[in-house]
Amino acid sequence: MSSVSSKYPAIASSSDNESCKPLLQVREIPGDYGFPFFGAIKDRYDYYYSLGADEFFRTKSLKYNSTIFRTNMPPGPFIAKDPKVIVLLDAISFPILFDCSKVEKKNVLDGTYMPSTDFFGGYRPCAFLDPSEPSHATHKGFYLSIISKLHTQFIPIFENSVSLLFQNLEIQISKDGKANFNDISDAMSFDFVFRLLCNNTNPLDTKLGTTGPKCFDLWMLPQLAPLVTLGLKFVPNFLEDLMLHTFQLPFFIIKSKYQKLYDAFNEHAGSTLDDAEKSGIKGDEACHNLVFLAGFNAYGGMKILFPSLMKWVASGGKSLHTPLANEIRTIIKEEGGSITLSAINKMSLVKSTVYEVLRIEPPIPFQYGKAKEDIMVQSHDSNFLIKKGEMIFGYQTFATKDAKIFENPEEFIAERFMGSEGEKLLKYVYWSNARETDSPTVDNKQCAGRDLAVLLCRLLLVEFFMRYDTFTVESSKYLAGPLITFKTLEKKAI
Repeated sequence: MSSVSSKYPAIASSSDNESCKPLLQVREIPGDYGFPFFGAIKDRYDYYYSLGADEFFRTKSLKYNSTIFRTNMPPGPFIAKDPKVIVLLDAISFPILFDCSKVEKKNVLDGTYMPSTDFFGGYRPCAFLDPSEPSHATHKGFYLSIISKLHTQFIPIFENSVSLLFQNLEIQISKDGKANFNDISDAMSFDFVFRLLCNNTNPLDTKLGTTGPKCFDLWMLPQLAPLVTLGLKFVPNFLEDLMLHTFQLPFFIIKSKYQKLYDAFNEHAGSTLDDAEKSGIKGDEACHNLVFLAGFNAYGGMKILFPSLMKWVASGGKSLHTPLANEIRTIIKEEGGSITLSAINKMSLVKSTVYEVLRIEPPIPFQYGKAKEDIMVQSHDSNFLIKKGEMIFGYQTFATKDAKIFENPEEFIAERFMGSEGEKLLKYVYWSNARETDSPTVDNKQCAGRDLAVLLCRLLLVEFFMRYDTFTVESSKYLAGPLITFKTLEKKAI
């Protein structure tokens, strides 16, 4: 063992401090990759079938007595050429993945593989670009400008879309005694996104009709299939593994669905596409990027986030629902009866509740980056040297449940981020590919719609508790997020 200062004086640190703590030992990164090919296959089976994701990482962390270790990440052969990664599981080491001066973000959105650019019209969308690439600033700047230009429309368009969600929930519960929230939420999310980007055009009045959500779902499935398991008991594991994790599904199977989406946005998002051309993005590329922004970033994010939000709020029962409803209704009344951004910003419990959902179940649990240089990464108790060119993988689900940062990290505590002490913990909320205390710019990879996503979650709670007092749901795991069934929905007492 040797000290960092004596052996590695010039190597940068990823910790909260400006340099690694000199008294921490330098450990060799534990773990191994097993035999070529077969080691990756074994890790893939353990990850998907034998253990599951959480137990896969927990078992290895205990085995190596470290939150930083080497392993293979799915999908492995034959989709990913190199499945070898260095895993980060704690809140201290994780932020190295946000430092684009030290890690490269080129083509790592999905991890150790990249889907064919056929899914994106032959282009690499902004999400696959590293900030060092000249086109990144152009595309990210375009995204940020769209959000800035449309900010006054967020609340009125969402209010219109969400009112249909509640109507459909009530109708389905009245008819069947329960309601599938996911399907209704997906329809609402697509309606909001399409209206927002397409001059408030109702998608039902376009050639898409009611097929928009399903078209996006089918477009995303082949891209993400290597990262999921269907959990179908009647399909043998080896058969599912062969179908989903061994070879990439081709674009042609969903080409017609994608063309439908492209044509709809190309026809109805005229002013947005004009702005893109003024930003220096040619029309065809701009439309393909807009479809990606609408489908993968916006609709895809809400598809996971809204069911997760309702699942965790439901788990709080009346002891959470009553204070949420009281806060929301009191502040709206004080603000003159209208739901405004000013009113929403005064709702401290609503704000904390949303952040707690994003902490306990981040919608995108994975982060990847390739070391641009030798990096000294610090965990709570050791320093580790990552060599230039090595792939770094962060499992956010564990990092934001770090017991050395968060008290009772496995518990959903809606009030966790309230008050000055609670707000100090926001720098350890990483869901947007950055700290919650950071802001998206053209120079980083933080989600351009970070503030919009948080606002819509708050707005969904506000709209919900302006109408209802309490509710119950059943939840089960489905692909990348929870499947939510509403069981009861108690209207606001008159």
